[in-house]
Amino acid sequence: MTTAKAGTVHWTEGDEERHALWLSESGAEPPRRIAVVDDTMRASDAYGLAAQGTSLLWRGDFHNARQLLTAMARRLDRRPARRHRSLAAQPPAEAFHRYRQGQAQRARTLSALLVPLEAGYDIRLPRAPDARAACAEAFGPSAGAALVPLRTLLGAIGAHQWRVRGIEVPAAGGRIHPHYGVFAPVRAEYVDLVAGEPLPVAPTGEGTAFDVGTGTGVLAAVLVRRGVRRVVATDTDARALACARENFGRLGISGQVELVEADLFPPGRAQLVLCNPPWLPARPSTPIERGIYDPDSRMLRGFLRGLAAHLAEGGEGWLVLSDLAEHLGLRTREELLEWIRAAGLSVAGRSEVRPVHRRTADARDPLHRARAAEVTSLWRLRASA
Repeated sequence: MTTAKAGTVHWTEGDEERHALWLSESGAEPPRRIAVVDDTMRASDAYGLAAQGTSLLWRGDFHNARQLLTAMARRLDRRPARRHRSLAAQPPAEAFHRYRQGQAQRARTLSALLVPLEAGYDIRLPRAPDARAACAEAFGPSAGAALVPLRTLLGAIGAHQWRVRGIEVPAAGGRIHPHYGVFAPVRAEYVDLVAGEPLPVAPTGEGTAFDVGTGTGVLAAVLVRRGVRRVVATDTDARALACARENFGRLGISGQVELVEADLFPPGRAQLVLCNPPWLPARPSTPIERGIYDPDSRMLRGFLRGLAAHLAEGGEGWLVLSDLAEHLGLRTREELLEWIRAAGLSVAGRSEVRPVHRRTADARDPLHRARAAEVTSLWRLRASA
């Protein structure tokens, strides 16, 4: 049995009382019950313990731990066809919320398999990778021995690999290197929309563009490559600001982009004000989900309310937004249009593209109907006369 308090886990191993720091990307409470396990643990037993709320501290071969996690995931994903049909038959909003509840339960169960980290993020398990750089990027400097869900550790390692390799984005002039917890530009359609939409005249002369909520900085880089002389990119997240700064340096455009820590808009006005807010009005449960979920459409509504006051005369606001929320019953098109009107804005035009990611064609996905109908749009907005 363990007791947990203030991010520290205490447990008994053999006859010895032990403790370690607790690392969790989701802010989950430290585990209260821990069983020490090794390579002899069967997947069915591990799944049973995890489902009942017992965490499993791994003391065996690292690769075997990965195989055990995969086996546990397979058991979770063996859902009867009738459950899939049940979700698909629900009203879209209800199906979405039940889907998220199921995904959250899945994450909790799989996060029960824990890996010990020594001071400096050293993993002293057979065949363990060197994860020191990945952990430092994800969790900050090591403060001593710690326990971390294997699932979280693998996510940090994967994020580090993406950060090293980067993602080729031709419209941005090179590779974008996402940091841990910063949404990666893996869906090309919204980048393509910004890359292809005719620019207002002024930004390519002496004008300025704002990129509100820049994230990795990919859209700011696209604007610079299109000839915009000066871009002011904002974000509130320290990781995003560091990520964008590094990407601008790699791309050689630091002199043309000013980074500002701001909630939405920087001071002043611009001929072009761009925003690609999270597309779904729901609460994120992990840092990376902040790029997907926007509680109560806070960022979207804040952008619309403040846009007119930050547009130069004759300027345009570009809102890049998927209509997936509409197909899921989370927001209506009428609500969006009313927010636009109430903000003193008018729609000058709209370009759209259908996503081509794999989920749009996965009929096994309980949300397949909504995903298959999704359209991503670039709304060109102007201050009403």
